[in-house]
Amino acid sequence: MEKDGPLGGKFYFKKLPNGVLDKTRVTCTICEAEFRYHRSNSSLGYHLRAKHPAESQDYRGLKTEEVSEKLTSALVVWIAKSCRPASMVEDDGLKEVLRAASGDMCYNPPSTETIVSRLRAVYEDQRAQRHTTLLGAMNVALTGDHWTSVDSDNYCAVTAHFIDNDWALQSFALAVSKTEERHYADHFLSVANEWKIGDKLTTLGTDSAWLYGNMVDVASLLPFEHMPCTAHILQSAITVALNDSGFERVLAKCREIVGHFEDSPANAQELNAQQAAHGHNTEALVQDAQTRWNSTLEMIKQIQRNKSVLTSILAQQNSTVTMLTEQELDRLQKLEELLEPCRYVTELLGGERYVSCSMVLPALRHLFWVMEPLDDDPVYVVTFKMVFTTDLAQRRASSNLTWLKIATALDPRFKDLKCLPKDERREVWTLVHDLLMAETQAQQPSVQIKEEPSPKKSKMSIFLLGSSDSDTEEEEDSIGRCLDRYKAEPKAGAGECPLQWWLKREGAHARLASIARKYLSTPATTVPCESLFSLSGDVTEKKRASLSSEEVNRIVCLSNWLSAQKD
Repeated sequence: MEKDGPLGGKFYFKKLPNGVLDKTRVTCTICEAEFRYHRSNSSLGYHLRAKHPAESQDYRGLKTEEVSEKLTSALVVWIAKSCRPASMVEDDGLKEVLRAASGDMCYNPPSTETIVSRLRAVYEDQRAQRHTTLLGAMNVALTGDHWTSVDSDNYCAVTAHFIDNDWALQSFALAVSKTEERHYADHFLSVANEWKIGDKLTTLGTDSAWLYGNMVDVASLLPFEHMPCTAHILQSAITVALNDSGFERVLAKCREIVGHFEDSPANAQELNAQQAAHGHNTEALVQDAQTRWNSTLEMIKQIQRNKSVLTSILAQQNSTVTMLTEQELDRLQKLEELLEPCRYVTELLGGERYVSCSMVLPALRHLFWVMEPLDDDPVYVVTFKMVFTTDLAQRRASSNLTWLKIATALDPRFKDLKCLPKDERREVWTLVHDLLMAETQAQQPSVQIKEEPSPKKSKMSIFLLGSSDSDTEEEEDSIGRCLDRYKAEPKAGAGECPLQWWLKREGAHARLASIARKYLSTPATTVPCESLFSLSGDVTEKKRASLSSEEVNRIVCLSNWLSAQKD
């Protein structure tokens, strides 16, 4: 007899005469009672509790309750991280999977109400933890962006960024809420007040579309500085350069090819079959879009990777859509070489887990150097480079250059300021000097003067008063020495973390450290908010359109918080 049966061996399957186990009937190991078995342990559990309570007590206490709690907790975390509907716990298929995975055929998933209650409790706990962390921050930078849901509701996402006392960069969502206003100044202020960080805010990062429109008005009403998204600025310059260069015709032909396979399931299926036959990875061609960063470059790369496949299919179909000629493919290769440095800079500045604000000016300086026309460049390449650099220079000048310059100077990797002209470097250090002076004066305690009879001054005190110089001059010398010590430090390597550099040297440069913590925490792009859009799209889909805006905020923020935690 086989004792390794249901409910941890409390029941067993009998062997048939041919030696095969009969999985349709089970026998109780205690009383030898037989039962029909249909992969459900419910009736078996009832038998143990009714006829053998001593045996069933061990089973339920050790197996069912512990496994049930672990599975419920795991379900809550999974649903929160992946933004799944809480009602999915009522799916019979999920119940069977969980039973098979746990080996507990009596397990029943919790109700939807239980999951919702647990999710709200986890949200409140996670929010309290982040609120405590924010209260300990010296300065906080915000990024904000907005999008429209499937129900045409306008949502605004706000994320916070700061450097904590251990010099670690922290970044997480504060709110994803529905707004009714056309101007968002009140919304940002209300979010800041709700989290009690209104007096700690330094900058607000937004995309460049807001920079030249609505956000100009918003920034003027807010008590902190505006930081336009460098990735949007770069993408806008690329769009202008593509429209005014000689690449329009070849790009239009690329879009026709992509549309030919994108709009027809039969053509897409044939493309996948030919890709597999040629030993290529199967992939669908993707159309470029002005609002999607680096999408034009990705479209170009896809067509070049599948050049032989596309040529073969279009020739066999005798379609009106034709493959690019060798001359057009050569022009496409030139465009890829132009756009690749832009992709690198965009992805470099879009990192959420490392300092990026101080890299903006060095990265843009690199792009200006790459885009300098060469003697052997074709006319259309020269045109693209000139239009791109002219437009980018204008957009760079209208960004928050003062903040970017100070951040660059306080990054030990770029403190030599070689990304700036020589005549601007002295100006930057003057700005840093003024910041140090203002912070020193702010830290000096205010002395209340009381009217009391002045004692007679001794001769010694008169000599001391007469020999003292101006406090301002002494402070100027002290700040000058502070800057000289910092500039004399060896420059950090390109791969070195500037926050770790400051962590090790905070004691030696205590005055500058607090300013560095403030300026280096500002993100260069709005990627943190952009990444919330895909999550929000999953939540506000048509099947979940009845969710309240408060529930959407809880779901998206909790997913962001839990996903950021280390396993």
